[in-house]
Amino acid sequence: MTTPTALPGFGTVFAAILRRDLRLASRRRIDALLPLAFFVVALSLFPLGVGPEPQTLRTIAPGVVWVCALLASMLSVGALFNTDHADGSLEQMLLAPKPALVVALAKSAAHWLLTGLPLMLATPLVALMFGLPAPALGAMLLGLLLGTPILSMLGALGAALTLGLRSGGMLLILIVLPLATPALIFGAGAVAAVEAGVSASGHFSLLGALLIITALGAPWATAAALKISTQ
Repeated sequence: MTTPTALPGFGTVFAAILRRDLRLASRRRIDALLPLAFFVVALSLFPLGVGPEPQTLRTIAPGVVWVCALLASMLSVGALFNTDHADGSLEQMLLAPKPALVVALAKSAAHWLLTGLPLMLATPLVALMFGLPAPALGAMLLGLLLGTPILSMLGALGAALTLGLRSGGMLLILIVLPLATPALIFGAGAVAAVEAGVSASGHFSLLGALLIITALGAPWATAAALKISTQ
């Protein structure tokens, strides 16, 4: 008598989808590096346009970094599900024994590893271009560590809601930008607070709360949107 084969666990399916996306990204390195290139180039233009005044650059740095990070994240999130949807891979993933929640979480994690993490690693360049002191740079890195996963999860939700639509790119931006605005405000505010010599713990607490709320709600909404979009 043969025993039935055990179904793969939640973590196994999550890791398999994550590895698959990272492997596919390694084969399309130009596309994977596009958000990082946009982030660095966009940041480098502001000192040229605004001028070399150190105080002005330090004042605008927090908002500029967060806006550029948000826009760079939106560059790659549009293709998060489109390619798999076009070749039928997405439907096969959703038909697996594990729920669509695994697909949503794995795709969001892959997007953060390919976009959010490189943006964080490139952020020390901001200290050179905008003349930020070490405490402000540390606050910016911590804010991005808390905030970029929010952008990835909200981006995945927007990509799932607009999957298969002709004007999906513009609609995605209209959906995600208002939802991501609080993270941008608190992230930039934390750096401004450190620059002013005020404790930034309140801003980080709010960012952490936003991250928890997003992590609890966005993947479930993304999973539901994927099921609706692929029916």
